[in-house]
Amino acid sequence: MMDNPLRLVRWAVHVTACGLLLFAVVSVLREGRAAEALGGALLGLLYAAGPAVEERPPLARVWLGLVTAGWLVLAAAAPPFVWVVLPLLFAYPHVLPLWAAMFGVTVLTSATVAAAAWHAGGLSLPVLLGPGGAAVVVTLLALACRALRAEPRVRP
Repeated sequence: MMDNPLRLVRWAVHVTACGLLLFAVVSVLREGRAAEALGGALLGLLYAAGPAVEERPPLARVWLGLVTAGWLVLAAAAPPFVWVVLPLLFAYPHVLPLWAAMFGVTVLTSATVAAAAWHAGGLSLPVLLGPGGAAVVVTLLALACRALRAEPRVRP
């Protein structure tokens, strides 16, 4: 019964990831930054491999590390890639044990604030609260999905 809502949330996350990546790639292309656009396209291909490895924890962790590294490079290179962190924040509680996921989300959120502040020329309240608030909402949603997946299935 919970399979359909969870499937819908998963698709929503993937569509969000594609939309954010597409926006970032188009933005950097408009600025004539072909290398960053190519990096964004490669990150999208790497992200798309996630569903193929999500049921194999060791591969899923390697995938998450590679996607995170790619995101870090792109977020440092161009401001539009900073917000691509949102689907990564969702992936951490899905792939990692809870303690590691919360540590990873904290590090990712800190990196997001740092990248946004660097691109904005300094730290401001919106630069701090935007990524922080987004991380809280996405993490709570991911933890709710995690709890629903763990819930025993009762079939009438």
